[in-house]
Amino acid sequence: MLSVIALLAVASIAIGIVSVAALLGTLTGQLDDQLTAATGRSQVDGNRPGDSPGQGAGGIRPEFIQVGTVSAAVIAGSVVSYLYLDDSGTAQTLSRAQLATLGAVASDGRPRSIHLEALGDYRVVSKPAGSGAILVGLPLAPLNSIVLQLIVTIAIVSALGVALAGLAGTWIVRLALRPLDRVAATASHVAELPLDKGEVALAVRVSDDDADPRTEVGQVGAALNRMLEHVASALSSRQESERKVRQFVADASHELRTPLTSIRGYAELTRRSSHELPPDVVHSIGRVESEAKRMTSLVEDLLLLARLDEGRDLETEPVDLSRLLIDAIGDAHVAGPDHHWSLDLPDEPVIAPGDGLRLHQVIANLLANARTHTPAGTEVTVALSSTADVVTITVSDTGPGIPQPLLSELFERFARGDGSRSRLAGSTGLGLAIVRAVVEGHGGAANVASVPGDTAFTVTLPANQPAFRPASHPASHPAASQGGAD
Repeated sequence: MLSVIALLAVASIAIGIVSVAALLGTLTGQLDDQLTAATGRSQVDGNRPGDSPGQGAGGIRPEFIQVGTVSAAVIAGSVVSYLYLDDSGTAQTLSRAQLATLGAVASDGRPRSIHLEALGDYRVVSKPAGSGAILVGLPLAPLNSIVLQLIVTIAIVSALGVALAGLAGTWIVRLALRPLDRVAATASHVAELPLDKGEVALAVRVSDDDADPRTEVGQVGAALNRMLEHVASALSSRQESERKVRQFVADASHELRTPLTSIRGYAELTRRSSHELPPDVVHSIGRVESEAKRMTSLVEDLLLLARLDEGRDLETEPVDLSRLLIDAIGDAHVAGPDHHWSLDLPDEPVIAPGDGLRLHQVIANLLANARTHTPAGTEVTVALSSTADVVTITVSDTGPGIPQPLLSELFERFARGDGSRSRLAGSTGLGLAIVRAVVEGHGGAANVASVPGDTAFTVTLPANQPAFRPASHPASHPAASQGGAD
């Protein structure tokens, strides 16, 4: 609209300039015709010096002269008769400067514009007559006044026209683009949908009225609908693939638990038998038992994540988070006596709805992560705070920190750090993934911020109603249901 208004303004200015130039040319031509007619009716004869203007036998005939007209008769280069009628019609003499300006006009019969001191702009013509010349001048003030009025009129009309055109054009454009606004609103709504995980029902579409391919906006709406159909199909395929993967992990984890338990049992039974075994055999059986135990932990973690992905395996009950943190920090102190553990709790106990066992696992995993990936002597602090709506748990340490490239994927499954926070023996790489899954299953969020010397994991949980499905939610697969009962 600004471009259109600018074009209209330029067109109005161009029209105004052409109109003023045309009018000025027409009026000037009419004035020149009057001057030519006036000089044709004038005549010079034997005027004598000293005669009054317009008097005597040889004076200029004043019958054609209008108010403001300048007329002079020149013989042999000397002004012998001159005349100027003022506004009252009285003949007035001209000053020396005015006479000098008139005397400089060439006697070639061509009209010219000059400026006479105290009288203003004049259009004059001088042509030979007898032994001298006749000069007649008419004022340009009336002509300039008409042109000025036209300029003002064109400026006002053009400004009003451009303003009204801008307002009308803006209204028309907004009316015409309302379908595009609705298409944009549909795209914005789709952009706000959580499409990154879980089951997605992408049913949002542009209405048929706004997807008419016969209009430009309709073509955009139709293209957006085709894109949404493609995205919905891709999301469905992704969801089905993820469901199969989760189901496979759950089934495989469940099936692996029994043989792993048998391996551990037989290894322990062999190690504790009354038969004397060679030292290398005892060592090998110990390693088998240790690795089976580690494998069992990995299977349990995978099975837990599969259950959490299905929205199951979480209870809803009041949990004393203060007592939970006290127990967790006590366990961490026993597991890592070479670290400095501290606890910051509010004066009153903090109670929140949730699954106490899984929330304890969240804190235990965070504390184990701090213990495993920081050197001896590191100070680890667990803080608890609450508001009317949110409970916040923070686990911070003074260790070497987490590399910035790793922060964005730290809560992903099997994420590994570099040498400063590398995996030690027994780590499955699923601890923080379980933290995020459990916390998000409670309707909360898990975040991390890290710089060298200060790493903080923050868990926020709703303080009132939980946002997850209870453990009694029906299982979607018999094997998964059986695994949940084990």
